[in-house]
Amino acid sequence: MTPRRATTTTSPLRWWAVPAVVGGIALALAPQAAQAAEPRETSGPVPPDATRAAGTVAAAARAAATAAAGQATVTVRAGDTVWAIARRHGLDIGAVLRANGLVWQSIIRPGDVLVLPAPAATVAPTTTAAATPAPTAHTYLVQRGDTLTAIAARQHTTVVALLGANGLTWSSIIYPGQRLTIPATDAGATGLDEEQIANARLIIRIGRELGVPDRGITIALGTAMQESWLRNLDGGDRDSRGLFQQRPSTGWGTAAQVAEPVYAIRAFFLGVDGPSGPLTRGLLDIPGWQSMTYADAAQAVQISAYPDRYGRWESAATQWLRALG
Repeated sequence: MTPRRATTTTSPLRWWAVPAVVGGIALALAPQAAQAAEPRETSGPVPPDATRAAGTVAAAARAAATAAAGQATVTVRAGDTVWAIARRHGLDIGAVLRANGLVWQSIIRPGDVLVLPAPAATVAPTTTAAATPAPTAHTYLVQRGDTLTAIAARQHTTVVALLGANGLTWSSIIYPGQRLTIPATDAGATGLDEEQIANARLIIRIGRELGVPDRGITIALGTAMQESWLRNLDGGDRDSRGLFQQRPSTGWGTAAQVAEPVYAIRAFFLGVDGPSGPLTRGLLDIPGWQSMTYADAAQAVQISAYPDRYGRWESAATQWLRALG
């Protein structure tokens, strides 16, 4: 696909030292850059009573409190974040926050001791099988105004699966009164929960509407997973918000706009224009994005402090697209 416009110029990055925080190291970016933060991490200004009071305890006090209970702990090191600690120990970040009385805005400092919660128990396969009936195919009567995309979304399936089950193609026309076979699907095979699946399907649907190639859609899926765990977050690093952690202060729109999933997804693909020209570049604005590596293409849009982290989602995002649409 031909990019919509030429590359814009970005300003140099500016670094400064800050304490270890739940959201990671703060990075000041040029007005054309999206701020890319680790999923669910924040590091913006926080009221004093929401940091030490709600958040951290000195190492000695924490160790004494947990030793008697026999709980595992970890001492915070310089540069640590709650997200990094959780990943290092194979734990959910939310569980780590709850175990330590922390909130997303809490600050941790070197020397603090965090409790490591026990990993979540695994449900026995027999229990899962009994609780989750196997999906079955059924039929749907097309209504006036229906589209394949809308039907697939309402029926919790994919357009690709819908086309295949009915011998249709992307150019096929459906009519009121027509009966379509709704194929059985197993969204659980994606490894995503309901919220993540809904957001992934929305990214796929909008990508299809815009004519974005499959590779571009997988890049968007992986980027959203890296930035927000495919969740529409109401906060992030400084003023970052939404699925892609786009920052109003760097030109991505108002706080309300970047928190609206449809707007955020379209902005990722198309960028944002201002009265005097482009404010940010979307994926389709990047010259040669289709020949870039997966991580480089995502980084060209997000301009992250962690450019190599997008690549780890390429395989999973490809599977999500195959399963969801």
